[in-house]
Formats: sequence, structure tokens, C-alpha cells
Amino acid sequence: MPASAPLRGIEASNALARLLVLDKDLRVIVASRSFYRDFKVEPQETIGRHLNELGGGQWDMPSLAVFMERAASADGVVEDYEVEREFPEIGHRVMLVNVRKLEDGEQSGSVLVAIEDITARRATERERDELLHQKDMLLEEMQHRVSNSLQIIASILLMKARAVSSEETRAQLHDAHKRVLAVAAVQKHLHASSGAEPIKLESYLVQLCSSLAGAMIPEGKDAIAMAVHVSGGRVTSSVAVSLGLIITELVINALKHAFPQAKAGNAISVTYDTRGPDWTLTIADNGVGKQMLRVTNDKGGGLGTSIVTALAAQLDARVATETGPSGTRVSVIHGEALKPA
Repeated sequence: MPASAPLRGIEASNALARLLVLDKDLRVIVASRSFYRDFKVEPQETIGRHLNELGGGQWDMPSLAVFMERAASADGVVEDYEVEREFPEIGHRVMLVNVRKLEDGEQSGSVLVAIEDITARRATERERDELLHQKDMLLEEMQHRVSNSLQIIASILLMKARAVSSEETRAQLHDAHKRVLAVAAVQKHLHASSGAEPIKLESYLVQLCSSLAGAMIPEGKDAIAMAVHVSGGRVTSSVAVSLGLIITELVINALKHAFPQAKAGNAISVTYDTRGPDWTLTIADNGVGKQMLRVTNDKGGGLGTSIVTALAAQLDARVATETGPSGTRVSVIHGEALKPA
């Protein structure tokens, strides 16, 4: 029987999707040029043949036949059914098969089959997954080496501090030792937060401050209490790094200057509040504020001041300080200032 005009259009098609029209018994009525070309078959061995007989049985897949029969009988549609097959002529192929029942015209009851070759796409996806796996392994190794290096540097600084006779030099080496430990703490908690994924800020800051307290606050009945309050959600790893380093610098600052005498009730609080895109990070203590090293946006100041100011600038934020007899509050403000909860 000569093909109707719509079927002749399918027969002439060179579309990327390889097209077949099957009757209700799954025998080929017409196939597109792209089907013949890409699957290396001829019209005389295709037209009138059952799906399972095509290409010498290359399409004899019971699961596919079940979906075809279901589409031809009742359901009418099969979408993105993935088929993986080894073809003698063209090799391994991964395909998406879409089937739609034809309801109008002479071929009512037949099904239109569109076959998309996604072999290259799947190969690219596998290659991408392998590269991501390799990247994760390299990142893991790099983080391990960085952690070890920081611990070695911290140990060397501590040994040097014990060996020198100058009290001023010893104090400077102890400060450097604490800063290296602070960077190590930030690196440790970012490592535990899975690299490129957004960092859950609450758990990150709680763990970081817990590590800082454990490393820098002596135990005892008069130990300085540290509290963390976070109302934010998730941030990028680069923002988390900057926030973590700011917190460690300001906590070190408070421990060094705010509490010249150990007594019950001494406390440091770390608070992060958000409102839309605006946020405020506040580190506060109830120590002797007038002796506290001031952190401002003015030029000058110690190393801690310079570090905090530079990190705040990276976050497009400003630094504000309130200090007095009841303690000191240093706020890093992005956007409008927010009052701590």
C-alpha cells in the first residue's frame, strides 16, 4: 500500500530522532531515512517486519515490546524509556524511546516511535562523574595535607615560644600559635561541611566556637562561657571562611584583653542575625571594655584589627565597635544594621 502524505513525510525525515510507525501488531509501516542510515538497515528488510525481527533480531527486547503493546492498546504514550543495546554493525548504543498512539486518519491504532541516541550524552555524564570523583579525592588529599601542615606550624611556633628568653617575643609567638590554630579550626569544619556545597551556618559556627573554646579557654569553675546564636541559613564556603576567621580573631582579642581576672560569669557571645540579604555578625563580651583592643574601620591598630577590617571589606561589610565598663561589642555589618535577637 502506498504511504499516505504524513507517512511519506516521516519516511523522508532526516531528523535526529529516528522514526518508525508500527501497526497494532508492531509491524513496521514506515521508517525514516535517519533510522535506516543510523542503524545500518535497508527498507526491504524493515517494512512489514515485526519489531522483534528488525536487524536480524537486534530489537528483540521483551520489555520494550511490552511498552509498545501497552501504548498501542490503551495507554497511548510511552515517554523516555531508556534502552541499552549492543548492535553488531554500530556497536554499543544507549537510546531513549518515545511512543505515541496515532488516533486519526488511515493509520488510527498505529504507533509512532521516536528513538533518540543518547550514547554520547551518557558517556559524557560518566566522564563528568569520574572527573568529579577524582576532584573530590584530590580535594580530600589537599585538605588532609593542609591540616597536617597547620598542625606542624603550630607545634613549631609553640616550641620556639618555649625556647626564647624574651617575654615580648614569647607573647608574639603565642599569638601566632593561636592564629594558626584558629585557621586550622576553620579549615577542619569547612572540610567536614563537604566542600562546594553551601555551608549550613548554624552547625558550622557552633562547632567552630566549640573548638575555639576547647583550645583556648582553660577548664575550671571560673572558665569563660561561650554562647552562639545563629538565625541565618546557608552561605558559600568563601563567606564561611571569612566569617570563621573574623570570629576567631575577635574571640582571641576578647580572651586576651577582656578578662584580666578569672571569675565566675565571664562570657563571650557570638551572634549572627539576618534579614533578607542583610546580616550582622556580633561578638560581645562582658569584660573590662575600656582595656579591650578597639576594632574600627580607622587605619592603624594591631594585626587583629587589620585582619578583621580586611575580611569585612571582602564581605562588603563594615565594622562597628561599642566598648565601655560593661564590656565590648564588635559588629560586622552587611547592609542595614540588625539588632541581635
